[in-house]
Amino acid sequence: MSSNEKGNTAPTHSVEDLNKKYPTPRGFTGFFWYHVSMAITRILVKLRAGEKENIPKGSPYVICSNHQTYADGMWIMSCLPRKHRKVFCALAASDLETNYGRLGRVMMHVGRGIAVDRFGNPVRGLIKAKKEVENGNIILVHPEGTRTSDGHLGEFKDGAAYIAIKAGVPLLPVYIEGGYQAWSRHMKRPQTWDHKNHRRKRITIHFGKPMLPDVHERDPHKMTDAIHTWMKDMESKDVNLQ
Repeated sequence: MSSNEKGNTAPTHSVEDLNKKYPTPRGFTGFFWYHVSMAITRILVKLRAGEKENIPKGSPYVICSNHQTYADGMWIMSCLPRKHRKVFCALAASDLETNYGRLGRVMMHVGRGIAVDRFGNPVRGLIKAKKEVENGNIILVHPEGTRTSDGHLGEFKDGAAYIAIKAGVPLLPVYIEGGYQAWSRHMKRPQTWDHKNHRRKRITIHFGKPMLPDVHERDPHKMTDAIHTWMKDMESKDVNLQ
């Protein structure tokens, strides 16, 4: 999940507000739009999951993924085991609720969003996310904080590693391949037909091997560096970026 990068107007949430409001309940709205959106996705593109054997058998855990489109979280969730989808939630920029109208609110419901202030102090949102992981939830974090502007990886922040280490759970790295070519931030609507090869565009969700906090000396910076190294290796193999 991500916010619309149009401005930095976002509400400030107290700890009490966060505990009461988040994760955003999926409810009928979230379930309905998830199934409708995934049906449309499968018609327009070839979506597949790679290396599913790397997905932890049980929850909780933290998912750390690159960020190419507004649909990243939904696509990742669709590749998880059914029981994992029920406890899936996503760290989302708080301005998603205020700057992106109905779509932003729907995205919060679909992904069971937990708001974090990416323009100010994100600590409250990270603490809330850690508590939700400790309560058994799986949480998605985009370390870049925003969608890529050119298809390549941006600067990584330590939020995902921080949550995994503090909660004592595995961190599952994920690399999305092909999303930028189908629905980049520069497109008013998805462009899903590959004219060169005369077929639907392909989007692959790659799952890396889970990283355990103790392996990286419980140091968020070291774990983030390891994630970034893995994603850079995946990016170097991404034929869409060649």
